[in-house]
Amino acid sequence: MTKQNVLASDTKSRVNLAITMGMSEQSIFTAATAGGYISISTPKKFPKKYLKNLEICREGRISAWVDSMRACSPTRIRTAPPLADHDQSSWIDHHPSALDMFEQIIDASKGKQIVMFLDYDGTLSPIVDDPDRAFMSDAMRKTVRKLAACFPTAIVSGRCRDKVYSFVRLAELYYAGSHGMDIKGPAKGSKYKKGSARGVQFQAASKFLPMIDEVYKQLVEKTKATPGAQVEHNKFCVSVHFRRVEEKKWNELAQQVRSVLKGYPKLRLTQGRKVLEIRPTIKWDKGKALEFLLESLGFANCTDVFPVYIGDDRTDEDAFKMLREKGQGFGILVSKFPKETSASYFLREPDEVMDFLKRLVQWKRPSVRARF
Repeated sequence: MTKQNVLASDTKSRVNLAITMGMSEQSIFTAATAGGYISISTPKKFPKKYLKNLEICREGRISAWVDSMRACSPTRIRTAPPLADHDQSSWIDHHPSALDMFEQIIDASKGKQIVMFLDYDGTLSPIVDDPDRAFMSDAMRKTVRKLAACFPTAIVSGRCRDKVYSFVRLAELYYAGSHGMDIKGPAKGSKYKKGSARGVQFQAASKFLPMIDEVYKQLVEKTKATPGAQVEHNKFCVSVHFRRVEEKKWNELAQQVRSVLKGYPKLRLTQGRKVLEIRPTIKWDKGKALEFLLESLGFANCTDVFPVYIGDDRTDEDAFKMLREKGQGFGILVSKFPKETSASYFLREPDEVMDFLKRLVQWKRPSVRARF
């Protein structure tokens, strides 16, 4: 992927706009302004007309946000023209199905400790219109419980740690909420800890809690006028869901979010699947959380560990990249559609994730095969 760095300057407002352009689906426009840091993913073929919207003005930033909201919309992805057969075949050649490649994956892990990292929404549960009803199935919960009996297992989610725990309800897991900024291990400790590994409880952005509370209250008030908008307090970040907002209202919603965010330069805006997320501007993400958990388990700088990270969102790319950089384990993207990713394999949907996890358990403990 080629990148170009462009610096545009407005001497009147004394604002610099740093744009990192990556020619891929996961390219990111990052604006450093008086109103905070804004990271926006863009489609693979980003139309040149969108670049005109990246002016150093309020209207330009809002227009760029809305263009990105449209580009990342699952509805638009579903209705997009299908890839040519050779393009899809080429993508699958580079990112084969984890189910089809299961035996090769197992061969690569032999003699090493597998450690499992799982996103929640879109990975263990389907994406739903109401984020408060993103329940995992009993069959998935049973599978994850058996998985945790075989391997150290962590849930890494953008959700508040307490919220994701209320969905999963398995005390033997590690939980990393708020994109990894709030981490806690099993209350009874873990049988998998290596050597003198310490207990796990970590909060990367505690000093931001009062600020996040303020922003949450302001966003709830601001977005009341937009039907379908839902603001979720995820402790160390705030999520503004627009899955149920009419597309013609997206510009209005973006204006509302910006009007709040401009007063908090220490917060930044990122985007997921039909959600805008406000987070502290600290160097912490799901990749850092993965690294921290491996260290907590006693696997820092070890060659006998094999991390597996499964996720569906752009925020999971930080973890995929971390694994590629370390040359350990692999990432699995959950997606029905080919897209730019640092993951090594793919699975189409949560049902395939469950099938893959079952096969891992059955490989580790053949005696459980008949119990599924």
